[in-house]
Amino acid sequence: MRKKEILWLYVFLFAALADVAMIVNAEISYRYFTKPLIMIALLLYFLQSTKLIKGSLLRITVSVGLFSSFLGDVLLLDGSLFLFGLGAFFMTHICYIVAFKLTQNHTLNLFKVNFIKMFVYNLPLYIVAALIYFLIHSQLNELKIPVIIYIMAIVMMVTMARERFGRTNKSSFWQLFIGAFLFFISDSLLALDRFFHPIVDGDLLIMSTYILGQLLIVMGIRSHLVQIK
Repeated sequence: MRKKEILWLYVFLFAALADVAMIVNAEISYRYFTKPLIMIALLLYFLQSTKLIKGSLLRITVSVGLFSSFLGDVLLLDGSLFLFGLGAFFMTHICYIVAFKLTQNHTLNLFKVNFIKMFVYNLPLYIVAALIYFLIHSQLNELKIPVIIYIMAIVMMVTMARERFGRTNKSSFWQLFIGAFLFFISDSLLALDRFFHPIVDGDLLIMSTYILGQLLIVMGIRSHLVQIK
């Protein structure tokens, strides 16, 4: 790993730990500095480590996804901008869905897809997503439609991560799948904390799973590229 790459990784880790410390100590005002830096550092790390695929669709989609995450982080610092933050993270999930499909060692053939088998494999995820919506739907009011669309997007993202099994190296699959699932957990905790019932240490759990999830997604994509190289 080159010096410039690892430098931004250290900045990411420093910003993540600093943000977690601000949450623990209830220093919310300082999070306007620590929280945005997390995704900016991870984006710069990704750009530094993927120079060999400069201009590729994969690099562009992941970069847009990380930048959208940065925008979402900033917007969610203000509770009144929740819908805009939701929109930014929706864009992140769309970008990741495309990226996850691009990091598979096969071409899609709809005639060979076993949709029943796919449904059964993904059924636990569908059940969890449906349960979360059931718990929060009465508090959503005008946000019902945007939240339904968002849930569909994040479920599709995790599904696409699972579909990579056997279509990339093991390291890439597990890093990215666990990362996508942690992202799902983070968003689920956020929804429950905001629209169902406050969670003890909710902000800490939400950010911890989110930060680790994003890092593992980037590392999973990087592991796939290392294998190709």
